[in-house]
Amino acid sequence: MELSQLSTRALQIRERFAAHEQARAGRSWTREEIMQGFVGDVGDLMKLVMAKAGARPIAEVDRKLAHELSDCLWSVLVLAQLYNVDLEREFLGTMAEIEAKLQAPPPAKP
Repeated sequence: MELSQLSTRALQIRERFAAHEQARAGRSWTREEIMQGFVGDVGDLMKLVMAKAGARPIAEVDRKLAHELSDCLWSVLVLAQLYNVDLEREFLGTMAEIEAKLQAPPPAKP
């Protein structure tokens, strides 16, 4: 599946969440609240990474890790759309910048 297709699917699910939020609370989440949810997902992801390293006991850690990575990707895709960021273009540009920096010789030590 292409990134654009993933973004479209993420937005479809976001629209369903918005309808649920509207019915439950009388309004849908703001971009900032979606970001807060993402921060919570990143915290959950950190706990699962710790579990993979043996620092926390979590049952079914591989399944939960895959799920949480998917949740985080969903948030990034939705936030990119909400902020009108062409994520594919920006990702490729950022990778090119990083690659160029890695190809440059390291600065001389003082």
